[in-house]
Parts: sequence; structure tokens; C-alpha cells
Amino acid sequence: MGERVRFAPADVTCELDVNAACDLAESLGPLRVLVHCAGRGGPVRLVDKEGNPGSLDTYTDIVRVNLIGTFNTLRLVAARMARNTPTPEGERGACVLTASVAAYEGQIGQIGYASSKAGVAGMTIVAARDLASKGIRVCTIAPGIFDTPMLARVPAEARKTLGASVPYPARLGDPDEYAQLAMHILGNAMLNGETIRLDGALRMAPR
Repeated sequence: MGERVRFAPADVTCELDVNAACDLAESLGPLRVLVHCAGRGGPVRLVDKEGNPGSLDTYTDIVRVNLIGTFNTLRLVAARMARNTPTPEGERGACVLTASVAAYEGQIGQIGYASSKAGVAGMTIVAARDLASKGIRVCTIAPGIFDTPMLARVPAEARKTLGASVPYPARLGDPDEYAQLAMHILGNAMLNGETIRLDGALRMAPR
């Protein structure tokens, strides 16, 4: 059996990096799938505790990674997919993007993260319509509170409390549950242009 997996480190906002990752992927076969999860958080308040305006630099960097990085990756991958030979059903590729429930109920201090993820949710239907003529589908997953490296910085007791705030199941989401939904989206040709919440019925409080 030949090589199945290769790792390509990349800055998702850098065209050269993303194209290099695409080249590496295409060395294994046609590029037909994108699952884009890259993102970052960071606290930003409109007015800080000293009464100063919130950090524009932090806000800009969050939006650059989460929103511009998603657009950059999607446009470069879609251009490769558009050259693929279509399947018998006419599909050339499928893309899964990542938003967050913060796109709908962002908490205080999350203004950069929430607005960037709202942007990803907003681009989904537009991207799906734009790429429909090329046989490329686009959907987005909006996870709730998941046990990811981003959350690993939170103390264990706080993580336990966060998990208990989920109506059911009352725990943190498992990355495999995200993967299961991504795989279903990729295999279900009728799923297109949709942002799907994956959150155990969680609705975030203001803080």
C-alpha cells in the first residue's frame, strides 16, 4: 500500500504556503476534499478595564486567521478542484469549513472570534452558490464546546464546568464527533450551502 498521509505546515493566510500544501496533496491524487479547521481565539473588549479602546491588533489578527485564512484556503483549493474530472454525479469536490456557536451567541470578550466565525457562516451559502456551476459543494460546521487544543489551556475544573453547561450530552464534544459530521457532509451530495450546529443544544450565556 502506498503513502496515505503527509503533513504540510502552512500559514493559512499565505498563498504560497497553501499552494504548497495543495501541491503536496495532489502528489497523492486528485484534490477532492477540504476540511478547514484552522483558527485562533483571544480576548478583546471594546473598552478595557483601564478605559482604553480594545486592541485593534488582536482583533485584526483573529479575523486574519479565522476569516481571511478560510477564504484564502477555500479559493485556492476550489481552483484546484474545478480542474478535476467530475464524478458520475457531476461532483468535483466538497469543502467543510468551521465556524462556531460563537457566530450566533458570542460571549463578552469574544468579539474578534465571534465576528470572524460569523463571517465564515455568512460566506457558506455564497460560496456554495458561486461554486455550484463547477460541481463543488460547501458546508460549514459550527461546533459548541469541544475538547480541542484551544480549550486545553483552560484549567481542568473550568473545563468540567463548561462540559456540564451543555444540555445533553453534558460534556465537552469529542473531535471524533466533528469528524463524523464532516464525513457525512462529504458523502451526502444534497448537503450544500448549510451551516450545521454541533453543540448538544447549547446556547451560550453572555459571559
